[in-house]
Amino acid sequence: MNNSILDTMQQEKYKIIIPAYEPEPGIIDFIKELKQTLSSEIIIVDDGSGLEYKEIFDTLQREYSCKVLVHHVNMGKGRALKDAFNYCLNEYPDMLGCVTADSDGQHTPTDIARCMTELDAHPDRLILGTRDFSGKDIPNKSKYGNTITTYVVKLFCGMKISDTQTGLRAIPKNFMSEILTTPGERFEYEMNMLIDSKYSCPILEVPIETIYESKDNHKTHFDPIRDSYRIYKIFGKMFLHYTISSLSSCVVDLALFTVFCGMFKPFISIYYVTIATILARVISASYNYLINYKLVFHSNDGYAKTGIKYFTLAVVQMALSATLVTVINALLPFAQETVIKVIVDVCLFFISYYVQREYIFKKIK
Repeated sequence: MNNSILDTMQQEKYKIIIPAYEPEPGIIDFIKELKQTLSSEIIIVDDGSGLEYKEIFDTLQREYSCKVLVHHVNMGKGRALKDAFNYCLNEYPDMLGCVTADSDGQHTPTDIARCMTELDAHPDRLILGTRDFSGKDIPNKSKYGNTITTYVVKLFCGMKISDTQTGLRAIPKNFMSEILTTPGERFEYEMNMLIDSKYSCPILEVPIETIYESKDNHKTHFDPIRDSYRIYKIFGKMFLHYTISSLSSCVVDLALFTVFCGMFKPFISIYYVTIATILARVISASYNYLINYKLVFHSNDGYAKTGIKYFTLAVVQMALSATLVTVINALLPFAQETVIKVIVDVCLFFISYYVQREYIFKKIK
């Protein structure tokens, strides 16, 4: 890890973005220390804090030369970040990237400088300032929330991230532009940012100091029920689309099989079932492929490349299903064949999701 701080000229090529909603007066001391540490311009987003907090933002603008962007009403952290990204991309065309930090005192100027230095050394990476959640003074909702989300991200996205909720991130300019259209207006935006980084901007984690005022008095605008629902809905929606795609493919397969049997039976008395099965499976598999390509995994890889891999997987999956059901039925002759097939196919269903996500429909940079 690079611990040196960039020289003044290089620091000015990066902007510091701080979204703030009803900030504590301590933000003034934080910005003062930050200005003493780094020469980068600071952009603060007043996310609809109201007149009660106007003096704080006026002080930051007047005494510390911060650029303050104002939302008339609270629009959420995701919208605040996107507006700040858009402002920086328009106003500073020569910048190399930015560092985002929270306004509640959880990020030290030293750690902000460290993440900036790491981005300068790795300009194609998304730098995450990651905290250690093993300490006794960590609020339970932060500790358990991050632990659960870490496992969920690994399960559904195949990404190993130790701190999915960190607000300290150093972001290269190109990726800033890319995530302007990333969905999410509130805390879920930061999660979508991590998902979008998987194939276009690899993550580099940098350990930072873990700071909380106290276990019981830590102030946060994160609603554990409402905002957790928004975050986990991302993964539920992702897997739900895959499930719906698979189930609808089964319906298409059965419907076509029925239609083809009716069509061919009068003319082909012996092999009409085989012909109907093959035609129905080819069409339903093509339907499933297109749905997964476009709507489930949002792939941008070529049709030919993904198509060959997908249909290879379909053949292998069908062979595995038949083989495993046969073997298990031989080992457990008392078990009902249909029950065995259901269990085997459910397991293959999850394995197929992983293979399609990681190897078939992955996005290319």
